[in-house]
Parts: sequence; C-alpha cells; structure tokens
Amino acid sequence: MDRRKALQLMSIAPLGAALTLRELGRAVEDLPSTPTMPMLFLGHGSPMNAIEDNAFTQGWRAVAKNLPKPNAILCISAHWETKGTFVTGMEKPRTIHDFGGFPKELFAVQYPAPGSPALVKQTQEVVTSAHIGVDHQWGLDHGAWSVIIHLYPKADVPVVQLSLDRGLSPQKHYALARELGALRRKGVLIVGSGNMVHNLGVIDWRNPEGGYDWAVEANTRMKELIMNEGHAQLADYRAQGRAFQLSIPTPEHYLPLLYVLGLKDRKEPLKLFNDRTVMGSIAMTSVMVG
Repeated sequence: MDRRKALQLMSIAPLGAALTLRELGRAVEDLPSTPTMPMLFLGHGSPMNAIEDNAFTQGWRAVAKNLPKPNAILCISAHWETKGTFVTGMEKPRTIHDFGGFPKELFAVQYPAPGSPALVKQTQEVVTSAHIGVDHQWGLDHGAWSVIIHLYPKADVPVVQLSLDRGLSPQKHYALARELGALRRKGVLIVGSGNMVHNLGVIDWRNPEGGYDWAVEANTRMKELIMNEGHAQLADYRAQGRAFQLSIPTPEHYLPLLYVLGLKDRKEPLKLFNDRTVMGSIAMTSVMVG
C-alpha cells in the first residue's frame, strides 16, 4: 500500500480504531467496474411505509426485481442536512428512528446493512468541487432505511449516506451530483429519497388519496420537466410560480431528486412510478433512470 492510500484510509477509520495491515488493504480496495447502474428517486412518504404492504411499497419492490445487484448503495436522504457535505464512514451504521408518535413496531425495526469504506474513499476521490467529510455518528435515517428495506430486505448490500449541505444552492447540488457519475460504473446504486411535493404544514388528513389543486399542478409540471430534460427549470424551482412555492416550502425533500437528475445522461431511459398525490400535500411520485 502506498502512503497516499494509507493516509486516505486514516480519514475514513474511526478515531482510535486499530486496524491490521490486512484490514487496511481490504478497506482501500476499489469497487470493481461494472456496466452503468440505474438510479432511483423514491418518494418515501410516511415512515410507516417501512412496515406496511401498500401500493407504494409494492412499487418499490417491483422496481427492485429488475435492478442488477449493486456492489453498494449511495443514498441521498432528505433527513440528513449538514454544514458541508459528508458521507457515513462507519462499518456498521446504526438504524436511526428519527421520528415520533408512531407504533412501537416501527421503532423495533432494525436495518443492519454494513457500511462501505471503499465507497467512502471513491466518493471522496470523484468529487473535486467540494471536500467530502466522513461522519462516524449518523447512521441510516428513515429516509434511507424505510425504502431500502423494501429493495434489499436481507440488508446484504452496503449502504453509505451522502448528506445535503445546507449552504449549497439547488444548482450547486445539481452540479455536485454530476461529479458522482463514475460511481455508477462501479456497481453503485444511487438512491435519492424525499418527496417532490412535501408540505407537512398543510396536510389534509381527510383526503388520504388526493391532493390540493396546487399540489397536483406542481407535480404535473415537475413530471413534464423531468420527462423533457427541463433540469434548469427544476433546479430554479423558486422561479416556477406559486404552486411550486407551496409544494416546496423547504428544499430538503426536493433536493434528492436533483441528484438523480444531475446524474442522468441525456439519452438514458426514464420512467415514473408510484405517481400519486396523497394527504393533500405529499407527492409519492418516484423516478427510475436507466
């Protein structure tokens, strides 16, 4: 092992960890090259989807049947915002129950997928516009595990989360995403998890199967722009009118979509699924690329 690789490994190992030379070598091995992996943006909705069998979870499982088995998953979740950009660097990420008021059965769920030092290292290498820090405290939040549990219920695929830097504009998030493209050719399944329309402040509990007019309008326009490569307009969402402003009062659930679109090649096929607006102000619309 050369000195550069040894120093890189020190940045991804927990403080105080004692590693053998064999472990050091194994941890810095590159992920093997593969054909370009597909990508997913999943409208994750309620944490209860983790344990429910419904149209949305069935949609996620159906998509998973047609995915090649990845070497690792890089997940961009709405629920991890940071100052700067980070990846999770632990060998065994904890399952974070970052919510309240739900049944005890949901809090009992554990998703023991391993981490991936190799994916951490390669993410740091491919991103040149920003420093990618390594976090050893976070784990897998429900934006990640509540959907990935349906894709790979055996928790046998390593998972690394990439945080959302609060200091970046939507356009800069989109640009950062484009730097991650090489990971798709290393067997990495990139998953964005959020909701295109997400306004919890005005949820309509009396309308579990429909949406406000503005939510439906925004979702329809978003889908048109997605299908027609209107990425510049989607990144400039604040300029798209009142329906967008009501649908995206804060950006964290919307930004994971920009990561998936930023990584899409112009000629790649794309399909929408789980395309429903629920509770008045939540769009479950999901996207598969590739």
